[in-house]
Amino acid sequence: MLPPTYVPGFHDEAAVRAMRYNDLGTTGLKVSHLGFGGAALGCFGDFPEEEGIAAVREAIRQGINYIDTAPLYGLGRSEEVIGKALKGIPRKAYYIATKVARYSMEDPRTIFDFSAQKTRESFAKSLELLQLDYVDVIQVHDLDLANKPDLVIRETLPVLQEFVAAGKARFIGITGYHPEALREIIEKSTSVKVDTVLSFARDTLLDDTLQRHMPFFKEKGVGVICAAGTAMGLLSSTGPQPWHPAPQKLRDVCRVAADYCKERGVELARLAMHHALTREGQATHVVGINSTQILHSNLQILRDGLTSTEQEVLHDVQKKFFAQLPVRHWEGLELTMLREEWRKLGML
Repeated sequence: MLPPTYVPGFHDEAAVRAMRYNDLGTTGLKVSHLGFGGAALGCFGDFPEEEGIAAVREAIRQGINYIDTAPLYGLGRSEEVIGKALKGIPRKAYYIATKVARYSMEDPRTIFDFSAQKTRESFAKSLELLQLDYVDVIQVHDLDLANKPDLVIRETLPVLQEFVAAGKARFIGITGYHPEALREIIEKSTSVKVDTVLSFARDTLLDDTLQRHMPFFKEKGVGVICAAGTAMGLLSSTGPQPWHPAPQKLRDVCRVAADYCKERGVELARLAMHHALTREGQATHVVGINSTQILHSNLQILRDGLTSTEQEVLHDVQKKFFAQLPVRHWEGLELTMLREEWRKLGML
């Protein structure tokens, strides 16, 4: 069955029919199982802008109808590139989500701003860069790292509700690494309905913590968006960025696993993405894409799965390296470091 986003004459109909579509909670949106992640258009090295634009357009033509971005990604570059790519594409053909509240990767004084004023300013800028009148989902970015979590309830979410009432957004979401923090906001937010959660790196070869929370999100009618199937590069031959918050022991195990895969002619990232895309409960899995080559590689994994050799190596990797890991995550480490910085600055 073709999804509501299908546009005759624009889409590759065969590709759309081959794509899997899922309900995004109770929003009524039917989203592609593979989503387009805009972080790679801003945070992970340089790329030719025309290649990024081509990747966005080809992704939509191939049936990917969910796009995720944020002001944080390249300080607006991701939104700007996506805005250029969407020109001329029927608005019916895609759903798009952006975020508010996180604006820096490094400076502890400017990492977050959950205030109503900044939220309004940021979202206005996002619409300008995206060249859109509205987005489908507006999200609070990394709320589990907030130094004042109550501000999300008191100021940020009510402002997002204003956007929905004004027709500038359709649904409200929250994002973060810590599933418990996402649950807590949903439970405490009695006046503003949270429609979606985006959880990253918590349902991977390393860490399946998110699965324990899936029944709660389903009961609440909240759509689950997953991201970072490679655990932000840990599960890849190239490895993570220098700023990755994982402890060194976890990095070391992943490095050894990647080398084991390489010796057998297999890329660990392909195994990780296959695993992530076959987990239960997620509506869509957002993958960072900034080239058509990366796009088609992920589409191929989704459509065709792994080779017999890759399946054997995946089994070996799970058994040899990850089955007995005592520590599989970096929960709390980033927030602890941030709080120490905030104390030094007198912000707590």
